[in-house]
Amino acid sequence: METIKTEKYLNDLLEKTYDAQRGYANAAEVTEHVQLKRWLAQQGARRTEFAASLSGEIKNMNKEPDNDGSMKGDLHRSWMNIKAALSLNTDEAILEECITGEKAAVEEYNEVLEHKSELPQTVVSILEAQKDEIKSTLNQVKSLEDIAEFKDL
Repeated sequence: METIKTEKYLNDLLEKTYDAQRGYANAAEVTEHVQLKRWLAQQGARRTEFAASLSGEIKNMNKEPDNDGSMKGDLHRSWMNIKAALSLNTDEAILEECITGEKAAVEEYNEVLEHKSELPQTVVSILEAQKDEIKSTLNQVKSLEDIAEFKDL
């Protein structure tokens, strides 16, 4: 198992996790819907926990985790699109961007997990659990979006 590859995979996911955390926090600030605000804030808090877990694994390898996802411009930033949705200031637009971000996150986890034979089993377990939770969140966001669409009728 190559520590350098594991570190790279984890840091890539860590950077994107920071972006998701910020995306949810920003969305929570903008929406006027109290329950949606609470749910978005909870999702942001979960991503903070994901980041802490990924960071801990990197530190366990005696490496230094990247501390700021948004400072690196060369990485895919699907969560940064939430800023455009926030300017529309509609719950439906915010939820649409959450769906985009969560779909991208699932794909990113899948890409890393394609290399699971190169990763320590503890890392694989953490990544699979986080990916499963992101998939569950994606389903929740889709349900929330359906409710928002019906509300507009």
